[in-house]
Amino acid sequence: MANDGVKDVPTRPEGRRGRSRGRAWGALAVAVVIAATAGGTFILLSREGGEGEQSSARLPPATAQVTRQTLHDTKTISGSLGYGPTTSLVNRLSGTVTWVPGSGDVVRRGKPLYRVDNTPVVLMYGSLAAYRELAPGVEGRDVKQLESNLKALGYGGFTVDDEYDWETAEAVQEWQDDLGLEETGRVELGRVVFRPSAVRVDSVEATAGQPAAPAQAVLTYTGTSRVVTVQMDVSDQRLAKEKAKVTIKLPDGKEAAGRIRDVYTVIQPAQGQGSEAETKIESIVSLSRKAARGLDAAAVDVTFTASSRKNVLTVPVSALVALSEGGYGVEVVSGGASKFVPVETGLFASGRVEVSGGDLAEGVAVGIPK
Repeated sequence: MANDGVKDVPTRPEGRRGRSRGRAWGALAVAVVIAATAGGTFILLSREGGEGEQSSARLPPATAQVTRQTLHDTKTISGSLGYGPTTSLVNRLSGTVTWVPGSGDVVRRGKPLYRVDNTPVVLMYGSLAAYRELAPGVEGRDVKQLESNLKALGYGGFTVDDEYDWETAEAVQEWQDDLGLEETGRVELGRVVFRPSAVRVDSVEATAGQPAAPAQAVLTYTGTSRVVTVQMDVSDQRLAKEKAKVTIKLPDGKEAAGRIRDVYTVIQPAQGQGSEAETKIESIVSLSRKAARGLDAAAVDVTFTASSRKNVLTVPVSALVALSEGGYGVEVVSGGASKFVPVETGLFASGRVEVSGGDLAEGVAVGIPK
């Protein structure tokens, strides 16, 4: 053959020459192409001519049965149990760092993350990061976020909306008084840190007594719940779907149910001269507190399921042949003879493929080419 990657393969040994040769295949043209799929590889055979039976002299060297089963496209990947990715917290105030928390401390709404000039930098809950001073006359999502936190902390006398009015300023003054801050009714940029929920201090970068410079890293933090972090190749991206269920194998051999909470694309820096940065898919998997009890950090295995097909007919992937007229087929073997019949393919998984059509039924024998 002229095509790259395609080579001539000898046909099966023939009996006597004659009409049987033309009846089954016409002039037999056989080529082998190894095709990769999610479930394995299969051999593509091209042929001329339509359906027809061939004699025992041409029977395949091996057969397999058509099986009815539930097919799962799964893959197991190693992951790490811990508190998830770390995030750096940078300072935005000027002065001197006078207090920092300890590694492992959990900080909740209304509590200080650290102190500058003996005044607290306070954690509040919200998805929008602080980016400006909040004062009377300001409007926006960040205003509503601040007011929601003030209400949750027990302050009142204002309406939770996106307008920073004088009623809001009075509540802020009361909050400032309770914290020992100057009662300005304004929230300076850097006084409040918004995060979606409570945080766990992972490491502390600053020390008490050092200058607090803007953009200086003070600490790193994580979430407070144990999660499993899994990195996979981009080619496995089909496995990483938010809210999808997974199975986690713990160090003691027990299995726990998990669910994909977040999926990110991450870039791994080049490791040395001549190497290139790699793109990876990172999944954060949540699991129950009971399942993670007693484990601060551990290596685990996570089984992802991309898709499933229940109660379908399947054959080994290696039983598929590519027909010259297009599509795929299988060689059905029965009573010392065989014939090629076209089939529709579905899910590929675990070395098998879902098939339908061609009057296939459970238990039918199909050929496995060399």
